[in-house]
Amino acid sequence: MNVTPDLSFLSLITNASLLVQLVLALLLGVSVMSWMYIFRKMFAISSARSQTEEFERTFWSGGNLNVLYQDAAANRRKSTSKIGALERIFESGMSEFQKTKASLASKGAADSGIMIDGARRAMRAAYQREMDALESHLAFLASVGSVSPYVGLFGTVWGIMNAFRGLANVQQATLAAVAPGIAEALVATAIGLFAAIPAVVAYNRYTHDIDRLAIRFESFIEEFSNILQRQVR
Repeated sequence: MNVTPDLSFLSLITNASLLVQLVLALLLGVSVMSWMYIFRKMFAISSARSQTEEFERTFWSGGNLNVLYQDAAANRRKSTSKIGALERIFESGMSEFQKTKASLASKGAADSGIMIDGARRAMRAAYQREMDALESHLAFLASVGSVSPYVGLFGTVWGIMNAFRGLANVQQATLAAVAPGIAEALVATAIGLFAAIPAVVAYNRYTHDIDRLAIRFESFIEEFSNILQRQVR
């Protein structure tokens, strides 16, 4: 009587060797973490983009810069979530500009170059902090996308080795005898790809979106520096 082996997905996992099961558990854990970072980064970039667009509309509407700075400072004191990345860059530059201007005025000097350079350095420092926050966890997604297939392949190779080693104790090797072992091993490759593909797609997409935001931030820094330079002339 021929007994058809159970090749269901759950059965393949439970019947796999201990090392293959450890590899599967590692890949599943990494996959869960990558999906968590994927959704968190999606919301963070979407929020940064909408806040940037809103601040750009407000800034270029022609309002008073001092009033805009006071509103940004008030929003930051209330809650950091209410102030976007570009608004924080603007606040840093405007704050440094006013401090330098007041310091030079108290000394009876008015060097426009020092004021502009100080504001630009402050905005650059704020820009680096914002980019560091936006790029957080991207390295993890890149690592998952590049390493997971090889981890899954390791589990597959180990499982196939065990399957063929088990054939040494069988007098007549048939496809039915070797199929369950090979199927168990190939599950590791499937899980590795399941973990890697979303991570690679998300990494490429988020890197592109962050680069677009970085260009907008850098353009704003230069344009705002020109505005400040015209004011001190």
